Amino acid sequence: MKRVYVAVFTLVTALAVVLSLSLSAHAQNASETLFKSKCAACHGPDGTGSATGKKLGAHDFTTAEVQKMTDAQLTDTITNGKGKMPAYKSLKPEDIKGLVAYIRTLKK
Repeated sequence: MKRVYVAVFTLVTALAVVLSLSLSAHAQNASETLFKSKCAACHGPDGTGSATGKKLGAHDFTTAEVQKMTDAQLTDTITNGKGKMPAYKSLKPEDIKGLVAYIRTLKK
């Protein structure tokens, strides 16, 4: 009987790991898609800045200057805008959180 419990526990644990990896990958893809639709025009698809964005003074997300900003600072900038960057108040809090997490993946 003890072997059955161990087998069931192992199966449930493995299933939880697989599902969490899948959900994490899906969330990453959704954030990347959102980044490409809202941010890449100025910040470039890789976060280093597009030609237009560089002319407008868009920050390079791969730099230490941006990466050392807190999540709260990045969230505030995305939500309320800054300088020539427009505010994205229409985005859901979870979408903004996903964008912040995605920006973190762009570091050098």
